[in-house]
Amino acid sequence: MRTHGVTFSIVAHAAWAPGLTAPEAWTQWARAPQRIVTGEEPGVKAMPAMLRRRAGFLGKMALEVAYRCLDGRGDGAGDIPTVFCSRHGEVSRALELLSDLARGEALSPTAFSMSVHNATAGLLTIARGDRANHIALAAGAATIEHAVIEACGLLADGAERVLLVASDCQLPELFLPFQECEEQPHAWAWLMTAPADGGDAISLRWSASDDAPSSGMPGGLAVAAFHLGGASRMERCDGRMRWSWNRDA
Repeated sequence: MRTHGVTFSIVAHAAWAPGLTAPEAWTQWARAPQRIVTGEEPGVKAMPAMLRRRAGFLGKMALEVAYRCLDGRGDGAGDIPTVFCSRHGEVSRALELLSDLARGEALSPTAFSMSVHNATAGLLTIARGDRANHIALAAGAATIEHAVIEACGLLADGAERVLLVASDCQLPELFLPFQECEEQPHAWAWLMTAPADGGDAISLRWSASDDAPSSGMPGGLAVAAFHLGGASRMERCDGRMRWSWNRDA
């Protein structure tokens, strides 16, 4: 069995969820995680209104943390590659489109354009005039881990910094019987770099495993709790791989 891994540093981060809008609130949540329920939407005031109004709740959460992580920069100075990840994406919007199609109704071009997985990344790059590449991915229960590997690949390829944005929402009622964990609305962003000499870093290792998938907290929130809570180690399984997160001093 072979074990592989990547190591990186986080130079800036941001998180947002209904009821958890300030860094202090997230720090307290990481110490004693509680269920997050749907509530208010983020303002995304850094984005022009014409673009902002196209985004749904999930997209606005992702955009809010992206701007916060970039220190509110609305311009594309210092173009930064981005990796957007979401296990389910705009599933509610997609379900509405499929329902309209089943009823023989005309589809909304705007709703369709914003239902694709890279729509939010497109809005951000348009708003900032950022010409760096962006990637949007979904990889089931290991979506976060695969997004980190993708971001580290960009760093290894020469990027000085990579913006990783993770977001997800609760599932529509139709899909609730099939969910593996209780999905909750949240978004967070990391501005990642190669590990600095003598600085704090996080390593992610993986190996083949047929252990049952980790239950309970969604992957995005589990990783957020690990990062913000200060734990030195966390392990997750997705039914195929064992993912080991470590904080390296």
